[in-house]
Amino acid sequence: MAAPRTSRARRAPAPAPTCGDCNGSGETTETVRVGTRKLRETDDRQAALCLTCMGTGEAPAG
Repeated sequence: MAAPRTSRARRAPAPAPTCGDCNGSGETTETVRVGTRKLRETDDRQAALCLTCMGTGEAPAG
């Protein structure tokens, strides 16, 4: 006679590792530059999409 089957508890999926460049937020900040030739940097900042994870906040595979 076969042994009775026991139910196994399912494991929760492991959380995806976060992107190191944006710390999981999906956005980075860039300095605003003005001017035509010298591109003078100002004290202002603007939000930009993280190009490493493309805004998902998860670390890229590979």
